[in-house]
Amino acid sequence: MRLDFFDLQLFLNIVDTGSLTKGAHRSSISLQAASERVKKIEQQFATNLFTRHATGVKLTLAGQTFAEQAQLLIQQSHHLEQAMLPFSQDLQSSMTLWCNSSAQSEYLPFLLPKYLVENSNIQIDLKEAETNDIIVALENGTAKLGLISSFFDSSTLQTLEFSEDPLVIISPLQHELNTYKTLDLKQTLHYPYVGLMQYHSLQQSIETQAKKLGYAIQYRLRLPNFAAIAQVVANGVGIAIIPQRAAQRLSQHYQFHQIPIIGDWANRKLLLAAKSFDALPISYQHFSQFLLSQNLSVGLNPS
Repeated sequence: MRLDFFDLQLFLNIVDTGSLTKGAHRSSISLQAASERVKKIEQQFATNLFTRHATGVKLTLAGQTFAEQAQLLIQQSHHLEQAMLPFSQDLQSSMTLWCNSSAQSEYLPFLLPKYLVENSNIQIDLKEAETNDIIVALENGTAKLGLISSFFDSSTLQTLEFSEDPLVIISPLQHELNTYKTLDLKQTLHYPYVGLMQYHSLQQSIETQAKKLGYAIQYRLRLPNFAAIAQVVANGVGIAIIPQRAAQRLSQHYQFHQIPIIGDWANRKLLLAAKSFDALPISYQHFSQFLLSQNLSVGLNPS
């Protein structure tokens, strides 16, 4: 005999009412059918679960153990039903992923369509922010999940490596910086820059590094995305700092020179961060596993 949840509930109804007759009535089956089901359970485990009396039934020690385990299984069944309800009713589940500029423009557009197609009931809201702000939001519970730069202190959080994400200088093909194989940020700060708009988290991070060196970046132009920056740099307007992944992608369309930047702040990694991955809702845990399974490298095509 294979137990099912109806048998477990019948057993608990008998325990609850203290009567085989009342338990059968509560389960909407006949007394004979209830008696046969209980007998088969007892035969399966080769032990008596009840002692019968004129006034009803009482649990044996084995019956008490069975009742405890049956109750746990029924509770788990209810939890399972609640967890699966949004999927069975095709309800929308919404998640918010906090991310820096690089993650938003260079990684997520390639990954999210695949995930959203496979999970039609999911909605994802991307919230771009500077890494320090994401860390604070994760710490205070405003955010659940974030993609952050490894350059910043995230020791209060749990982090897992998502991808390498170094920054590079891009410059016009005819530019005096092109003689260098690598560059320190300070070597570039007396040249005119092309940058992202003020609200972009990456540009804020670059400006923070420049201020630490005692410089204010001189912009000839600010633009909304890396593609626009690459086009303007290729036309000789100035230099720029963008993620290496973006530079590799855009070099197929625009002609410019790439120079690696020295320094931990520029040779960074993208980390997936949460206050506690185990404490995340199931939907966030599933999404996290998907992101980490992609094994992204600096190259153009996510695996």
